[in-house]
Amino acid sequence: MNAQFDAEQALDAARETLQSVFAPWIKALAIEALSADKTGVDFRLPENADLVHVGGVICGQATASAADTCAVAALSAANGRFRTCTTVDMTTHFIRPLKPGPVMIRVEVLSNGRRMAYVRVEMRAEGETRLAFSATGAYAYLE
Repeated sequence: MNAQFDAEQALDAARETLQSVFAPWIKALAIEALSADKTGVDFRLPENADLVHVGGVICGQATASAADTCAVAALSAANGRFRTCTTVDMTTHFIRPLKPGPVMIRVEVLSNGRRMAYVRVEMRAEGETRLAFSATGAYAYLE
């Protein structure tokens, strides 16, 4: 995040990105941007029965999609606005199953340059301290 960080402006940028940039099926995830600080943004993926697979847990595709979505919104927060970007790389680690219910997501912006940005994403079941999912991602700015 930049040196002249404004938490409200950052949070507004993340929320605007979630509402205006993504495809309808991503918007249907109803991800909420909760708070922003100088290092990243906290999000919440609400409970959604449509994300649960036959094994009774939230499917990996949903968590990977949420991670990528939140990463882009966190970069918007860091920049104070959405910058057109594309995912260059995302490495995911599914550490433990996420049972149906809300998921807390933390995105830390590790590096945010003129052309590239790097993030770390962590997910936990709401109310849990144990990590369930982590990812690192690289994003190229296209503007």
